Amino acid sequence: MRGTVELSVVHSDIEKMIVTEDELKVRVAELARAIESDYDGRDLLLVGVLKGAIMAMADLSRALQRHIDMDWMAVSSYGSGTKSSGVVRILKDLDRDITGRDVLIVEDIVDSGLTLSWLKSNLESRGAKSVEILAILRKPEAAKVDVNVKYVGFNIPTDFVVGYGLDFDEKYRNLPFVGVLAKHMYA
Repeated sequence: MRGTVELSVVHSDIEKMIVTEDELKVRVAELARAIESDYDGRDLLLVGVLKGAIMAMADLSRALQRHIDMDWMAVSSYGSGTKSSGVVRILKDLDRDITGRDVLIVEDIVDSGLTLSWLKSNLESRGAKSVEILAILRKPEAAKVDVNVKYVGFNIPTDFVVGYGLDFDEKYRNLPFVGVLAKHMYA
């Protein structure tokens, strides 16, 4: 009973659901098929961007029916707020050399594009053979820089969203769907 009460409290913080758990599963499987085709016969390294991409990275890696390598980076431009600070910091770097590798950055969301643009340039400067991007969510109207995202799960409005790895102050990442956080939670 305790878990049910807490879950209903969490759900009351969500204004509306915009991508369901089932929609996420179907779209991740579709993206996996496209990646398998595009990278057939190539040595692929998935680079997950912590912490937000953990759900996407887990689901995508399980959906891919081929060998892959995985590594993780943690970069920050948000802190504990709802807007990007514009300053990118590497909190955790890759554990391996990516020289000559085909790299696919796996990201939870593309908002302004500033952090992802910086990250892509950073990885390209390390001698990767190719660097492409997969984002589960993209906010086209929020873009401040043009970032070529090869694989997009869903285009969404500029609302502040949580769930499926996305958080507000380290909460809500565990929700199996993507929802709009109620304004009273952060206003």
